[in-house]
Amino acid sequence: MYLFLSMLSVADLGLTVSTLPSMAAVFLLGQRKVGAATCFVQLFFIHTCSVIESAVLLAMAFDRCVAIREPLRYATILTAKRIGAIGLASVTRSAALHLPLPVLLGRLRFPPVNALSHSYCVHPDVLRLASSSTVVNSGLGLFVMLSTLGVDAVLILLSYVMILKAVLSIASNAGRLKALNTCISHICAVLLFYTPLVSLSVIHRFGKKKLPAQIYMLLSYLHFLVPPVLNPVVYTVKTKEIRARILKMLQPSKL
Repeated sequence: MYLFLSMLSVADLGLTVSTLPSMAAVFLLGQRKVGAATCFVQLFFIHTCSVIESAVLLAMAFDRCVAIREPLRYATILTAKRIGAIGLASVTRSAALHLPLPVLLGRLRFPPVNALSHSYCVHPDVLRLASSSTVVNSGLGLFVMLSTLGVDAVLILLSYVMILKAVLSIASNAGRLKALNTCISHICAVLLFYTPLVSLSVIHRFGKKKLPAQIYMLLSYLHFLVPPVLNPVVYTVKTKEIRARILKMLQPSKL
C-alpha cells in the first residue's frame, strides 16, 4: 500500500507542478500571455498527470480488494516488482494516449488574440479557441477520456462491488467494520478526484452555457488543486503508521 501512496504523491506533485507556474504568473505577476508551444506542453503534462493519478487510484482499489478478499496471499500477489510494473504501465499508457493531443493542436489555426477560461491550458479550453475544424481533435479527446478516466472509474466501482461482497461474508460486525475502515481513505481520495471531474464533464457537455462561468472555473480549480492538498491529509488522519511517524517528527527531541 505504501508504494501506491508514493505513486499517488508523485502524481499529485506532477499535477501541482504542471498547473502552479502559470497560475502564479497570472495571479502574482500579472502575466496574461502564453505561447502556443508552452500552452501545448502544459496541456500535455496536466492531462497526463491527471490520468496517472486515476490509474494509481485504480491500482489502490485493486490493492484493497486483494487485501480484503485474499489477505493471506497479499504479499505474493502484490510484490514490489508487480507494483513497479503497474506504475510503469500507468505512466506509459497516459503519456502514449496524450502525446497526439498537442501534435494535432499544432496543426490548427488560431486567431491572433485568444482568451482562455483558466490560468492554465486544458484541451477543451484550447479547442474552443481554434478557428479551423476540431472534429478530429474533439473525437480523440473524448476517446482518451473514456478509455482512461471512464474505464478506471468503472473498474474502481467493480472493485468495490467485490469488496462489499467479501465484507458482507464476514460473520462478525467488528470484522466488517475493520475491513471497511481500511477503505475509507481510498474512498475519500476517489471522491476528491472524480467528483469535480464528473461535474466538469457534465457541465462542459450539457450545461456550460446555462451556468455562470465562475462555477465552471471553480470546479476546474477544485479538480486540479484540491486532491494534491487533501490527499496527504486524508491518508495521514486515517493511516496509523503515517500519523505516528509524523507526530514523532514533530515532537521536540530530548537532549
